[in-house]
Amino acid sequence: MNSVGSLAVSARYVRGALDGLEVRLERPSVTRLFLGQTPEFVARTVPCLYTLCAKAQGAACRAALAAAQGEQAPWEDSAILWIESLHEHFWRLLLDWPLALGLPQAKEAFVTWRAARSGAQVGPATAALLENTLLGLPAAVWREEGGSAAEHSLAGRCLARLEHIEESAKFDPSPLTAGDWLAYWRDGRSDAPSVGHRASIGVAWLARLREAVDAALALEAGAPYPMAMAGDDGWGIGQAITARGILTHGVRIEDGRVAAYRVWAPTDRHFADAACLAALLQERTWPDLERAQQALEQAVLALDPCLPYTVKVDN
Repeated sequence: MNSVGSLAVSARYVRGALDGLEVRLERPSVTRLFLGQTPEFVARTVPCLYTLCAKAQGAACRAALAAAQGEQAPWEDSAILWIESLHEHFWRLLLDWPLALGLPQAKEAFVTWRAARSGAQVGPATAALLENTLLGLPAAVWREEGGSAAEHSLAGRCLARLEHIEESAKFDPSPLTAGDWLAYWRDGRSDAPSVGHRASIGVAWLARLREAVDAALALEAGAPYPMAMAGDDGWGIGQAITARGILTHGVRIEDGRVAAYRVWAPTDRHFADAACLAALLQERTWPDLERAQQALEQAVLALDPCLPYTVKVDN
């Protein structure tokens, strides 16, 4: 997810509700750099263009290039990808979400984990962060007990301030559908494959927490990182799971050169228009402008854009 670009979200506060919800997303077309280049050049360049999820971007790119050329799936270091995902999850859960909910940040715990993420102690550091700060109990126990964090933990205190969390909500991740994206692009279909959305801000937050714990347990178990690829006659799709959702790269290769390249990032889908934000807000009402502003800021954070953004509510 490229950090270059901007996102502006605005609305009007009218009789207790948010009206005129508007999203303006500006993204530079970096994929133009790839046209006419060799697959090797693109594979080297993609990770250098992205400041967030760079490892996942590179992995999805390499998978797409391999699929387009009829090659085997490229080997990826799953541990590096899991750690990158954990970094994004922990940044949001320990720093951004507490602020959004009026709670102190767990900055010291995050800094300690971040210092250990590139060494052999990343596993113990991850377990310690979850048990001592985020969950208040070991990750495996948290999962066995149905995902209930200790009340004194950061997750427990955040949960107490969140609304509209359905106890029966399912948190299965969206499936990787590389074949559907290949057909969509290659065959020129009008509708992109559908991507599921959370039902509310609270549900989105809880899903992120569960995804972070799943990533930590997968890293501990040495599980392979979720990837998918599909290709046919010079067309290739590569997909990777990221902390923000499913990342999809598509490439078309002709005569050994890149003829077309596409990136479908979660931010591009979540903020293509105001529909995803509106779904999270569920036509709710607020007693004053300040609380409406806070709710809209939380909704944007729940969708987790990968670039600088502003949120403004006018009276």
